[in-house]
Amino acid sequence: MTAIKPFKPLDENFPFERQLDIAAAPVVLINLFMVDPADEAGFLEVFKAAGEIITKKPGFISLQLHRAIGDSPTYLNYVVWESSEAVRAAFADPEFLAKLPAYPSSVVARPHLFQKVAVSGFCTA
Repeated sequence: MTAIKPFKPLDENFPFERQLDIAAAPVVLINLFMVDPADEAGFLEVFKAAGEIITKKPGFISLQLHRAIGDSPTYLNYVVWESSEAVRAAFADPEFLAKLPAYPSSVVARPHLFQKVAVSGFCTA
């Protein structure tokens, strides 16, 4: 998979494309979006259009978009997937990929895959 506009790595040493090559299940996709304040409405419009496609893909579990408080037009998207393979297939879907160029030019997305970690006394994996 090659880099997709508007994606930039959250971790330059381990970009999203490499993460998609690792078999893992379940996974959480965290996507941090940086948006120019003037482009927020356009961002949300395209996010919704892309979301209407991605949420119907096999392996999708749930999605929640968060906006930073105050004057920061920063968004965090939290998506739970059954597996990294499901994410890879969804992000390779031509219908989904066709929506991405519609994001306003100021939008930078920084996707990264995570798995739950158990910490004794605090949380379970």
